[in-house]
Amino acid sequence: MHAFDVLGDPVRRRVPELLADGERAAGDVGVVIRAEFGISPPGVSQHLRVLRESGFVVVRPDGMRRLYAVKAAPLREVDIWLERLRQFWSRRLDALATEVARGQRQRRDQRDNGGNTAGTPDRRQGTESSSEEEK
Repeated sequence: MHAFDVLGDPVRRRVPELLADGERAAGDVGVVIRAEFGISPPGVSQHLRVLRESGFVVVRPDGMRRLYAVKAAPLREVDIWLERLRQFWSRRLDALATEVARGQRQRRDQRDNGGNTAGTPDRRQGTESSSEEEK
């Protein structure tokens, strides 16, 4: 099963989040999953089995309990795959951040000047008027 098939289910995405801070007993995981998603104990067991068989979690016995933990390798593989795609959106997000900052700066300038920006030429106007003055 492909990583995104496994993690495409919200329950199976939630389990690694619950295990991110360390091992947890299957019963503890089940309590949270049942409360958040309203699924039966056998349903929780089925999701844990899929995660275990696909290598996203490991289980070890501890007396009568089964302790689950996240296995990092499959998540690193997902991250490596995503890294190839980040280049497509990172430049656009950087450009968006620049435009947001520019808009915030303009609103702040308008607020600080009492909404009167007529006396505050922007760079283009300043450049044009400088050119005209030199003529």
